[in-house]
Amino acid sequence: MSGGPGSAAPPPGSRKPAPRSLSCLSDLDGGAAPGTRPCRPPGSPGRAPPPPAEPSGCDPPLRPIILRRARSLPSSPERRQKAGGAPGAACRPGCSRQLRVRFADALGLELAQVKVFNAGEDPSVPLHVLSRLAINSDLCCSSQDLEFTLQCLVPDFSPPVEAADFGERLGRQLVCLERVTCSDLGISGTVRVRNVAFEKQVAVRYTFSDWRNAHEAAARWRGPAGAAGTEDVFAFGFPVPPFLLALGSRVHFALRYRVAGAEYWDNNHGRDYSLTCRNHALHMPRGECEESWIHFI
Repeated sequence: MSGGPGSAAPPPGSRKPAPRSLSCLSDLDGGAAPGTRPCRPPGSPGRAPPPPAEPSGCDPPLRPIILRRARSLPSSPERRQKAGGAPGAACRPGCSRQLRVRFADALGLELAQVKVFNAGEDPSVPLHVLSRLAINSDLCCSSQDLEFTLQCLVPDFSPPVEAADFGERLGRQLVCLERVTCSDLGISGTVRVRNVAFEKQVAVRYTFSDWRNAHEAAARWRGPAGAAGTEDVFAFGFPVPPFLLALGSRVHFALRYRVAGAEYWDNNHGRDYSLTCRNHALHMPRGECEESWIHFI
């Protein structure tokens, strides 16, 4: 087979190398029409490229995973700040911000509530409120000092630390009660012991039933006392049940001190320390204010 004039047939066994771009097939055939065809049509100036073809099959359409907020839509804190304004900042020139007031009747609510009580449904007033009202009337109408009577536990002994022989008694027993106080939380007090050894235990044994039943509470170390740290002070406390506030009720207790394998007791010379519930008179000067009575309620 002969080619056209001026064309030479390629030698047998020789082949022209394939171009890198397979989309242009015009170079594969030497006898193709002159001129190369572009791989994709050039875009027309001033016109957007055509949209991509719709996906075929069951694949969902692709969506961008990063969403950008429009610049005209500020974030929530910025909107609140622009709506309310910064504290102390004046309104901008040309601002037409106005305050709106809505009343309860505009929302379908009542402007006032009226509650009617029947004769058998009088509101119950707590006792502490009635007592305070009575105190207020006495303070306003009375011209003399007021006197109130309270029931509380009163020690049947004087504070041992105020006794003249306290040091001698401590040297003989190695443990001795200093003082005791009573409050709504119970009974508390302090104990002084001789510093015989570093390891020591102090406890209080008490009873509400004249030693038919007994309880114990450990005391905690408070600090050193005496010259050169020869003595230590411990603090103790235990609660008092409410039924003991009746007149004539009594509480007994004694102190135990364990140190260096030995045990020592302070039981008020064998009589035990006791407290009795009695009526305690409280005097209140006329010139004092009402708030001073709150501490005793």
